[in-house]
Amino acid sequence: MRRASCYYIVALPALGDLGSAPPLRPAQLLENVADSPGLRALVEALFLFDDLLQREAFLAGEMGEVDPVVLTPAQARNEAALPAYLAPGDEGAAAADSVWRACFRYAWDLARRRGSQFLADWVRYEVGLRNALAGARARRLGLEESDYLVAADLAATDEDFTTALRDWSAAATPLAGLRVLIEARWAWLSEHDAWFSFRDDELAAYAAKLMLLHQWRRLADAGGEGPAGEEAGESSGSLGRAGR
Repeated sequence: MRRASCYYIVALPALGDLGSAPPLRPAQLLENVADSPGLRALVEALFLFDDLLQREAFLAGEMGEVDPVVLTPAQARNEAALPAYLAPGDEGAAAADSVWRACFRYAWDLARRRGSQFLADWVRYEVGLRNALAGARARRLGLEESDYLVAADLAATDEDFTTALRDWSAAATPLAGLRVLIEARWAWLSEHDAWFSFRDDELAAYAAKLMLLHQWRRLADAGGEGPAGEEAGESSGSLGRAGR
């Protein structure tokens, strides 16, 4: 057990079930671990996923405001260069995939350096889910599936995405489909959150759940199903890339 991790974990407010109000903002969590560079790096690697979703949605014209945590607002709006570790290696249609590929590899390398089994497993799950969705879309359109996979060598090979794909395909609306994906991620987190381990991984899992609570709230606001909150201006597009 790492004493620092224990201190940070017990000082955090409890997270409720999916759909409950997030007890703090992602930026507040980063502030809480500001004096622990290793923990902050783990938390930032997770919040970076959401920043990139917002960036893609903004560039696609699907949202007018961005509220990134790791990237600067200018980077999220493509008005400033991305950090070097995310710089795409190509342009045009493949540029977004290149950024995601760099993101996954950055998080994977960080997990190896920090000895974070949780972050490594999260990357494998996230890559696997995204590629399963991309493959399903490609097959439906009669396209070559392999052309749309990202960082396939990192994808989980022991995860069954059948139920998530089925429920996503059967969703009545795009928003409902996005909820299916968040629910699948939440279910995975509930099985891998290192609860009461008081290690760095428990804090990383807390950050991942906090991120999903905020994503769920955005969907509720975008769909007019909940009170307009601080993030009400964000469209569902910021999550639409979750299955790219």
